[in-house]
Amino acid sequence: MEDLEATPRRVIDSNSRNLHTSSPSPSPSPFRLWRPAAQRNVRNQWSKLLSAKDRWLSASSDGKLHATSVVNAFLSQRFVLKRDLGVLKDMPDISEKAYKKLAYQQELGRSALLSSYKEMVLAVSQMVRASKSMRCFLKGSTGSPIVQFCNRPEVINDSGDGGGIPVFLSFSVFDFEELAQELIAMFVLELALKRFLMVELTSMQLEKEIEENGTPTCVKELFEGELNELRCSGFLSDESCEILNPKINNLVGLSTHSHLLSHEATETVLQVYLTSWLANVNLNMSRIDEIFLVVEETMQVRL
Repeated sequence: MEDLEATPRRVIDSNSRNLHTSSPSPSPSPFRLWRPAAQRNVRNQWSKLLSAKDRWLSASSDGKLHATSVVNAFLSQRFVLKRDLGVLKDMPDISEKAYKKLAYQQELGRSALLSSYKEMVLAVSQMVRASKSMRCFLKGSTGSPIVQFCNRPEVINDSGDGGGIPVFLSFSVFDFEELAQELIAMFVLELALKRFLMVELTSMQLEKEIEENGTPTCVKELFEGELNELRCSGFLSDESCEILNPKINNLVGLSTHSHLLSHEATETVLQVYLTSWLANVNLNMSRIDEIFLVVEETMQVRL
């Protein structure tokens, strides 16, 4: 993912920190007003990051339940017409009725799964917006006795970071941005995997269409406005219309299409998909918790 600002990246060391000095420090009077405003803004943006993280985890958990419903209905529907129904076989159209009911259940599960995926997309977009809004810019002349703040620079050479001066303790705005970037990078990778799983699980209903028309070369929206959200999150290319490849060992490229896999193989692959969905394999939860703990300790406030 691209850096949030065109500034060099560096490792945040808790033992020794060098202040980021990409622009001259503001004059003492504006700085005394800048720092409290910057503190409020940084706290607000990290509260939004925490809210977005919780939103993601909730949607991911709900999505696992919906994905399980889709898989169960698919497997049952796929073979219901071939099963020995015993004494029920004499009941008229029982197999066809069961088939239609399972198809309806699968469609309901697919719709619910799509809603969970949409929540995860919006959660990542919320994270990205928060990470890009941590800077606090002066409004008007730096020599003005009245100092206001805005979301974009109005003063020449105002980088919005107070010249690299710490906002809390030894943490500058740049330090907080670095931590946010690390956090978001994990969720972007996991979102790419979730989209792959989402497509695989829902395309089970579209096997005939895919077989006749082939896999589309350009990414198609799963819900209205999805591609714009993905572009904002930084893993959809405008030029090639290609999405970030999902990363998980021995999983990418597997297919659940019934004409390619046996019943046993399909069950195995789908179980791996469900497990991968629940596991959030690209999220280092220990590191995520550590990031929020470091931020809270630095701000000396509970988010």
